[in-house]
Amino acid sequence: MVFVVVLIVVVALLAGVHRYLWRRFVGDTTAQGSVLRRLGTVAAFVLPLLSVGALVSGQAGAPFWLQRVLAWPGYLWLACLLYLTLALLVGEAVRPVLRRALDHRRPERAAGGSGGAARESAEVRVPSGAPARTVPEPAAPAVDAPPSDAPPSDPRRPDAPAPTAPASAVPAPSRRLFVARAVGGAAAVAGFGTVGYGTYGVLRGPRTKRITVPLAKLPRSAHGFRIAVVSDIHLGPILGRAHTRRVVDAVNATRPDLIAVVGDLVDGSVADLGSAAEPLAELEARHGSFFVTGNHEYFSGAAEWVAHVRELGLHPLENARVEIDGFDLAGVNDVAGESEGQGPDFDRALGDRDPARAAVLLAHQPIVIDDAVAHGVDLQLSGHTHGGQLWPGNLVAELANPTVAGLERYGDTQLYVSRGAGAWGPPVRVGAPSDITVVELASRQA
Repeated sequence: MVFVVVLIVVVALLAGVHRYLWRRFVGDTTAQGSVLRRLGTVAAFVLPLLSVGALVSGQAGAPFWLQRVLAWPGYLWLACLLYLTLALLVGEAVRPVLRRALDHRRPERAAGGSGGAARESAEVRVPSGAPARTVPEPAAPAVDAPPSDAPPSDPRRPDAPAPTAPASAVPAPSRRLFVARAVGGAAAVAGFGTVGYGTYGVLRGPRTKRITVPLAKLPRSAHGFRIAVVSDIHLGPILGRAHTRRVVDAVNATRPDLIAVVGDLVDGSVADLGSAAEPLAELEARHGSFFVTGNHEYFSGAAEWVAHVRELGLHPLENARVEIDGFDLAGVNDVAGESEGQGPDFDRALGDRDPARAAVLLAHQPIVIDDAVAHGVDLQLSGHTHGGQLWPGNLVAELANPTVAGLERYGDTQLYVSRGAGAWGPPVRVGAPSDITVVELASRQA
């Protein structure tokens, strides 16, 4: 019942937003019955259908080729819908200002036009050097002159009112059309331009960040140990093998000591995306590459993906721990695995370790930080949030996560959250650029 209510609300919201966009971009700017209005009306119906198809095709088990056909236009339109709507809302504040500015110009044009015409008709230009002439005034009519047969507005009558200039050079309907097209055009440029720039940022690949994290228990021998943190690659109908190659090349260029892939690697099955993940086999690090599941792995067949990444040379940490020179590296399953009986088990991963050793935990979602603090973890490495991905999505992400991006401290535990190397849904990032992060551990004893 709750799902049905939510679905109705979402559909009604989408319908209302699309109706608003149609009105501002099509209804207010095109003539009734014109080709542009017909095309705009068709787009207002087709584009939301493509978006719905992109969202549900994977869950409905549609062929992967169909998912790819729907994904690009459907997901990109969702991003365009967001930023076109935001731009139009800003335009609503500009619209009355622009109308008032045009209204203020009307009397000036009218006064300037009539006054200039009057002065031009009244003045008599005298050539230079010529004697001045007096222009005789028209003789007054005789008192007993018979009434004229000319109509009252005839300028031949001496008592006829002077003709007046038009009130405005631009009729009111044209002025409204100008405002609608100006605001709509500016909103379209802003909305599509923002989405285009955000798409370029994703397809370009993640940038590399570097941070230093001091750990009190880290021995001097491990000072400077570098961990390349990669999260949220999100291979799927849009981001495929070429994206994996960009990520692998960026990671290997940092020459890390250890690589941590902290979940949400894929959005699809091994059958559809196994080949797209194959470049991960070329990851290079002195102490190897490690993997923990994210929530999207449990939407895509987590067991199959754990087996596949193991074949590619990554070491899955399923509620497990390994000893690295100078510290313990632990990993827990994502909380989404609880529905399958495979959720995080902190006691199993951390319960019997030596508390004198530093502990670094790989956990996809930042929300498990309280468990990490309770088990004496020194540093937790996470992803999941995408940094909000699409502004103002960061405001929503802040409501659901203790940290959206960056490094923060919780008691004796530090939490670092990566923005991720890919994108979910629209391949667009605005205000939250993708990244991989090299975390350099520092010993306070050094």
